[in-house]
Amino acid sequence: MNSLTQLFDNYYIQTIVKIVLIIILSGIIGLERDSWNKPAGFRTHALVGISSVLVVLCGEYFFKTFGSGDPGRIPAQLLSGIGFIGAGTILRDGFNVKGLTTAASLLAVTCIGLCIGAGFYFIGITATVISYLVLSYSYLLTDRLDHFINSEISISFKGDKETTLKNLELFFDSKSIIIKKIDFTDDGTKSESNTGADSDTDITSKTELKTVVFHIKYEHNLKLSNLITKIGSLDNIEKVEESWFSTFLYISNFHIIIKMFNYIFICWALFC
Repeated sequence: MNSLTQLFDNYYIQTIVKIVLIIILSGIIGLERDSWNKPAGFRTHALVGISSVLVVLCGEYFFKTFGSGDPGRIPAQLLSGIGFIGAGTILRDGFNVKGLTTAASLLAVTCIGLCIGAGFYFIGITATVISYLVLSYSYLLTDRLDHFINSEISISFKGDKETTLKNLELFFDSKSIIIKKIDFTDDGTKSESNTGADSDTDITSKTELKTVVFHIKYEHNLKLSNLITKIGSLDNIEKVEESWFSTFLYISNFHIIIKMFNYIFICWALFC
């Protein structure tokens, strides 16, 4: 037991433990960013975390070796330098700015690395857990607090797929509706006018019903029933209906219950 304690008291063993631990902690946040297909993923976050630990270790080593200087001077410069990497993940697309959350996650990983490098393990691990929860589940709260409604619309159509999707995109743009996600599914059904055996392959492919599910976000002043009616009047549209999940989410005041649950969960994560 004493030999094991002496082993972990060794400076170099502690250094290895710190590096391995920051790879795990920063990798968790990096994998979360990878799951959203962000420019900075596992490798970027892991390398930033390792760099943060090494900066702290270098400051301590210089102080112990030369007996003078400020061990916190080098880590202080790291927070300025991380801004250059964060700026590389921020992209501007018209009026939209993307990558701010990823840049903030790199800064968070840097600070977590500083904590691990200084031996402040509890705060480093706690910060990792909280950061992961914020990145993965904060949308459940923000989507309920903003002035938009999230919904899912299932649209079945026939004809050219690319043309129909382009028309739907133009329609959503005209109503200032944000398309968050598109799911494609082929239901395999055909229209009644082309069920004969003599229909050739090209005609059959054009008359097969294709189903696409749009995950949309629209303002409160728009009525979903009116949107469904107008979408149904577009060319080649055969059927439009609200997804069962969207109906389940917004019947009665169920979304208020979800909002209260989010408040309780986030408060528990922050203070417990």
